[in-house]
Amino acid sequence: MTTVSNGAAETPRRLILGLGNPGDRYRDTRHNVGFEVVEELARRRSVSLSRLECNTLLAEHAEVTLGIPQTYMNRSGYAARCLVERRGFEPADILVVFDEVNLPLSALRLRSHGSPGGHRGMESILQSLNTDRVPRLRLGIGPEEDDTRDLVKFVLEPFAASERQPVREMVERAADACESWLAHGAERTMNRFNN
Repeated sequence: MTTVSNGAAETPRRLILGLGNPGDRYRDTRHNVGFEVVEELARRRSVSLSRLECNTLLAEHAEVTLGIPQTYMNRSGYAARCLVERRGFEPADILVVFDEVNLPLSALRLRSHGSPGGHRGMESILQSLNTDRVPRLRLGIGPEEDDTRDLVKFVLEPFAASERQPVREMVERAADACESWLAHGAERTMNRFNN
């Protein structure tokens, strides 16, 4: 386990990994809200996601490393495994933040372990780390019930104008949930933020 000294005791070093696709083409799409949450956390800490390691843009602050993989969603496991091997993170000390089309818009769900639930980025991470004991924060981007659009196309589209404010609020709440996970762990954070 990687630790950082805070005077009297050693604190586990944590990694928050936001999933998405790199490049301007995907910048404001539904599939990239994981990136947006990690960018918000970096903004709050006045740090820049500018150091490239393990094909991931990283920023360091106190007890947390923030990262947005540049591998494309379905290969996110490469970045996670590389960072685990180089930095010594334990899988339980990594919070993966990503979009979830099966949750209604703006809903949050934190879990400490489990299946990937059909999400290819999370599936890649669990396979690469060979464990399902990886915390994850899912961000609801689901369409209205009567929406008949192809889901693959749907997640790669920008949010509609009417969705932008709820999404902004969700990103801020998700960043708050990440802060809570860092400070209080999964159980307390689930009780507060899972809605």
